[in-house]
Amino acid sequence: MDLKTTTFIVVGITFVIYIWIALRTRAKTTSEFYVAGGGVHPVLNGMATGADWMSAASFISMAGIISFSGFGASAYLMGWTGGYVLLAMLLAPYLRKYGKFTVPEFIGDRFYSKTARGVAVICLIVASLTYVIGQMKGVGVAFSRFLEVSYDTGVYVGMGIVFVYAVLGGMKGITYTQIAQYIILIFAYTIPAIFISLQLTGNPIPQLGLGASLSDGGGFLLDKLDLICKDLGFAQYTTQRGSLIDMFLLTMTLMVGTAGLPHVITRFFTVPKVRDARSSAGWALVFIAILYTTAPAVAAMARLNLMRTIQTGPVGAADGNLAYSSAPSWFTNWEKTGLLKYEDKNKDGRIQYYGKGMDAKAAEFGWNGNEMVTVDNDIMVLANPEIAKLPNWVIALVAAGGIAAALSTAAGLLLAMSSAVSHDLLKGMFMPNITEKNELMAGRFAMAGAILVAGFLGLNPPGFAAQVVALAFGLAASSIFPAIMMGIFNRRMNKEGAIAGMIVGLVVTLLYIFWYKGFFFIKGTNLAPDDAQHWLFGISPGSFGAVAALLNFLVAWAVSKVTAPPPDHIQHLVEDIRVPQGAKGPVAGH
Repeated sequence: MDLKTTTFIVVGITFVIYIWIALRTRAKTTSEFYVAGGGVHPVLNGMATGADWMSAASFISMAGIISFSGFGASAYLMGWTGGYVLLAMLLAPYLRKYGKFTVPEFIGDRFYSKTARGVAVICLIVASLTYVIGQMKGVGVAFSRFLEVSYDTGVYVGMGIVFVYAVLGGMKGITYTQIAQYIILIFAYTIPAIFISLQLTGNPIPQLGLGASLSDGGGFLLDKLDLICKDLGFAQYTTQRGSLIDMFLLTMTLMVGTAGLPHVITRFFTVPKVRDARSSAGWALVFIAILYTTAPAVAAMARLNLMRTIQTGPVGAADGNLAYSSAPSWFTNWEKTGLLKYEDKNKDGRIQYYGKGMDAKAAEFGWNGNEMVTVDNDIMVLANPEIAKLPNWVIALVAAGGIAAALSTAAGLLLAMSSAVSHDLLKGMFMPNITEKNELMAGRFAMAGAILVAGFLGLNPPGFAAQVVALAFGLAASSIFPAIMMGIFNRRMNKEGAIAGMIVGLVVTLLYIFWYKGFFFIKGTNLAPDDAQHWLFGISPGSFGAVAALLNFLVAWAVSKVTAPPPDHIQHLVEDIRVPQGAKGPVAGH
């Protein structure tokens, strides 16, 4: 059976499963729509959280960006996993104990202000919309290759699938769909990794294969990759690139951004008790670790396979490059998507693929520059099984896994945005007497609108999926995270401080992103070149969230010091949130 037919069957079966689950678990009440009725088992919730968390950025793009950035991209691994620990330990149990549906609702109650709630809604929508752009990019990449449609068509199909199971099912349908998606995506990620690790090193465990010797006697895998990169003029894979300060700030941005993402926090309201929230956080970390510990091996092996396939040969051998007519089928297949582009600059019919470090040597050969003008990072995980010549069913499984990862997170984000509009804005601020039936209908309309906006922005992404997601984490880090932290751990923090901090954090981050990235959907609107030479103190747009989060904390603290303290009942509420359920004796500070 050919690859296209196999992929249609495998991906089609998964879509049938998602839609069937959504129809069987359709939300009938607002509680089921927002938090699945609060009755999900911790282990199942851990799986759903893992799927919600492991987006297209994790499945498709993280290994891709590590493949081309090497050691420097380890910030994504450290930031995203460390941030989840921060979320599980510092925020989730306390928010679950408080028992509200949404993060803006908590902020509105804690800071006794509808204005604070409204600002939190704006912060949530901006961060979530940016995040979902990355998911739509992943959907478009996967569909464009494996279903042989254009990138734009892939985005439209993804929008349709999310619309059916997210709008109908709400959090209840999304939760059980995400359990199925987790199972699919984790098998889709690990099975090809096992095959390729066996091929290259003879070791079936990818995590160990990364540090093992190559089966063909070429030495250690990472040493060989470093050598090939050096020979072809690229930076060595295992060396540090860029500034350490930017790498540190990117790690911090991803960590605190993780802890401020509302769609992940909401998952801890779907379990019955506070203890279950902690338990499901632990299970989620286990399920997430399976993919995250495999990603470095996938990244290195994908880069090695790519460069062995399209290499210029030994330095000095002008005839060592690959003839385009001899290019493998995977190469021409990905060319059709536009995500891989070759340009025969010197009309010799061969592929010159090399880095800037080889420019002088290439000129001696009469080459007119690197002819691989586009190698999109986001194709690496999806193309890796094809490059390694794995069976069609494995390649189809990877396609299904990539789509599952993107759709699962997109659904969670869209629900967070829809809840913010229907529950926080409509019911919480403008129509407090709205009926549950009308609120549920408003939530579905809000989600449908969010899908349309996210799809439009996803057609014009400002970068690779992981880079776009990093911007979203920066927005969450700079606006939502400080407000939640101060709301839980600083009883003196008042509404004036929280509102000022959120506005400053969000506005400063947006200005920094706009300055270097411009509007996502209008090309050329950035006001300064997006490169390290022009960044403020060498801080990239994706890393700036940590700086803005610090500004948020400082502004909030300063404003709270010169304004009236919160009412006594709010200060008592803060103390009560932090006391474990079942604790004996009076609450400190009462």
